[in-house]
Amino acid sequence: MKVQLDLNMQAQPTGETCGPTCLHALYRFYGDPISLEAVIAEVPSLPTGGTLGVILACHALRRGYRVRIYSYNLNVFDPTWFGPKAPNIQERLKAQQAVKEDSKLRTSTRFYLEYLELGGDLRFEDLTKALIRKYLNRSQPILTGLSATYMYRSAREFGPNLDYDDVRGEPLGHFVILSGYDRARRTVQIADPLLPNPVSLDHYYEVNMDRLIGAVFLGILTYDANLIVIQPR
Repeated sequence: MKVQLDLNMQAQPTGETCGPTCLHALYRFYGDPISLEAVIAEVPSLPTGGTLGVILACHALRRGYRVRIYSYNLNVFDPTWFGPKAPNIQERLKAQQAVKEDSKLRTSTRFYLEYLELGGDLRFEDLTKALIRKYLNRSQPILTGLSATYMYRSAREFGPNLDYDDVRGEPLGHFVILSGYDRARRTVQIADPLLPNPVSLDHYYEVNMDRLIGAVFLGILTYDANLIVIQPR
């Protein structure tokens, strides 16, 4: 079986606008006429550059969409906070924020609390090929925050211009959209706002599903590691 969604991805204007560019592509997929410039202007950036998946999700909620996040970020969430006997997750987030000093954790927590207050759905569920195919079979693209360094198999990056540097460099996060899959080939189609990128001269390419799943998990290095499903109400 093969699924390929008709998703129109534009090139991200700067090195730090992959998230808003992906969010804009989703809005266009659903017929929302907002411009890319407006999305970029309205999505808050981190002091270190870029943004977080939960910040993109909050923007979608404020525009009236339904949003579900599958998070694998153990920096922010404890596995015991999910399940039938789980504690109140907002209370646990606030308690954690009171005892941990990490600035990125505090920023992420603030936006997750906002996300939950806006009615966002938060899940902790095994990241499997079946989970990804479930949404694509329903013609629902998936926005994901992952490790570009792992997916591209590129050198780590260093400095304000993000030059490749295998010694001084740090792993880099990225946002892409999952827009299809080929079950026979065990691949998933990526819609990537970075053009050109280390694996393709086009916005669209296929990667092995296992490689994608590894890249999503390693998104934890930049405080993402998630699947974000955005749907009109």
